[in-house]
Amino acid sequence: MYYPRLRDLREDHDLAQKQVGAILGIDQRVYSNYETGKREIPTRLLVALADLYGTSTDYLLGRTNDAKPYSK
Repeated sequence: MYYPRLRDLREDHDLAQKQVGAILGIDQRVYSNYETGKREIPTRLLVALADLYGTSTDYLLGRTNDAKPYSK
């Protein structure tokens, strides 16, 4: 699966892949593989990315176009 929103959100937040990788505790190359769809994103990292960008996992996965996070 390709995750185009990951790149868009990262760039909107003025972050480099290396910075996001460091936040997630993974190597930049691993993060790049997630962003380009070469590897599936583990659930725990998908949740961490949604929290980082203030959105929902469904938005990151392209299941909704509503970028607002769900209320808790």
